[in-house]
Amino acid sequence: MTNKEIVEKVVNGAAEAFINLSPAELVRHALINGEGTLNDTGALMADTGEFTGRSPKDKFCVVDGKTENTVWWGDVNHKFDAVKFDSLLNKVLNHYKGKRIYSRDAYACADDRYKLKIHVINETAYHNLFCYNLFLRPESNDTTNFEPEWLIINAPSFKAIAAEDGTRQHNFSIIDFSRKIILVGGSGYTGEMKKGIFTVLNYILPEERGVLSMHCSANIGKEGDTAIFFGLSGTGKTTLSADPDRKLIGDDEHGWASDSVFNFEGGCYAKCVDLTPEKEPQIFNAIKFGALLENTRFIPGTSTVDYTNISVTENTRAAYPINAIDNIAIPSVGKTPENIFFLTADAFGVLPPISKLSVGQAMYSFISGYTAKVAGTEAGVTEPQATFSACFGKAFLPLHPGKYAKMLGEKLKANPDIHVWLINTGWTGGAYGVGSRMKLSFTRAMITAALTGELKKVAFEQHPVFGYQMPKSCPNVPVELLNPRNTWADKSAYDAQANKLAEMFVKNFEQYASGVETETLSAAPKATQHS
Repeated sequence: MTNKEIVEKVVNGAAEAFINLSPAELVRHALINGEGTLNDTGALMADTGEFTGRSPKDKFCVVDGKTENTVWWGDVNHKFDAVKFDSLLNKVLNHYKGKRIYSRDAYACADDRYKLKIHVINETAYHNLFCYNLFLRPESNDTTNFEPEWLIINAPSFKAIAAEDGTRQHNFSIIDFSRKIILVGGSGYTGEMKKGIFTVLNYILPEERGVLSMHCSANIGKEGDTAIFFGLSGTGKTTLSADPDRKLIGDDEHGWASDSVFNFEGGCYAKCVDLTPEKEPQIFNAIKFGALLENTRFIPGTSTVDYTNISVTENTRAAYPINAIDNIAIPSVGKTPENIFFLTADAFGVLPPISKLSVGQAMYSFISGYTAKVAGTEAGVTEPQATFSACFGKAFLPLHPGKYAKMLGEKLKANPDIHVWLINTGWTGGAYGVGSRMKLSFTRAMITAALTGELKKVAFEQHPVFGYQMPKSCPNVPVELLNPRNTWADKSAYDAQANKLAEMFVKNFEQYASGVETETLSAAPKATQHS
């Protein structure tokens, strides 16, 4: 069956089929179906059930002639048998018979040259509302002859039999790149659909279209200059890209083509633990009628959300269309970037608050995807924990990280005026527990100086271990902060810590060494000794 025939089979076999409903209609259906309730701002609150986050061990790719020698198989991409996939697909299609279903047309990629048409089939109205919010929305007159290229089949109430179906357990998320199907079952976590399409784009855009796919945020300045922000959770990616003086292209997933940076999505899927209007006003104000809240709870006796309540999960989320926030770029497309920021919260207190990277260092840092978490509450854990995620999104990479890094390097060499900066939003004056967190005002001042070109006017010095170029001065930032070694009272302790972190980088990079170029390998940090 073609994907169009699959959609027709599901719709014709369903007890009721609701196609391309509006957000208001989906909210009404969700309330009637008992899928959720409204909070006092009009947002729909729903629970995702057993799974409140992605299940990476249950994410598979069908192995066949297309993928066998192209997909980066291992702990991220698990092989799934093609025959087993066909059998499981038929089971899910039969599962839909006699049920109420919600389906819709959508697409990904705001640059029309790379538009990916999608059709989604859901069992619940709130899952379909999520897809309305997160994917790009066709104009109403586009859907008559809408021919979807990819199909998302989402069946949370279907549970696989692992021994029979080839899954690890009852839930699964499987991508078939040849059939162009994403099959999700046994989990109500909506993010599986979003990240399924992101994984698809991370394959077809670099492999087939020559576009670098990126897990990042992006914005545009008043002069039309584009900036890209990479960073893992807790590094400040969302906060720092939400600049009142710059228009937001998107907050999570983008493509970099020959002459554009474009958003993959039509919405935002924001974490909302401890959300306040003071800390994140754009997110807070976007949670209104049509938005979806997941796994949150009310303040007792009210219909006001208690964003500090993590009794269900710390991974509480809000899904809303990008036009629910102000100051956005329309369409969600910018020019070739002038500045790229790698954000890290270095809890070891080693990395400079801002430094400029060479092409080789940019590729090495990109593959490393480093940040550090503060010491946990577990007994005996007294120092920060290094965290590495290749290309700042390892879980969603179907290709070897070296592929993406090579494309980044090629783009940087083709555009020598692009500046790549490492921004440390973490600790200074010592590691966590001794030093202090870098002030947000200083970080914003450094990013502003980079964006406005002020840092082109200053002298730089080289970090002795990591080799990065550190500015000797920066407007509105104390000079003593710019070289991290100078902020430590015990210089020998800093040297030892820097060498230790360098060894962590080198050890982590061993798993990628065979798939990267010499220029990247030569940019590794080098432990040194100070007199």
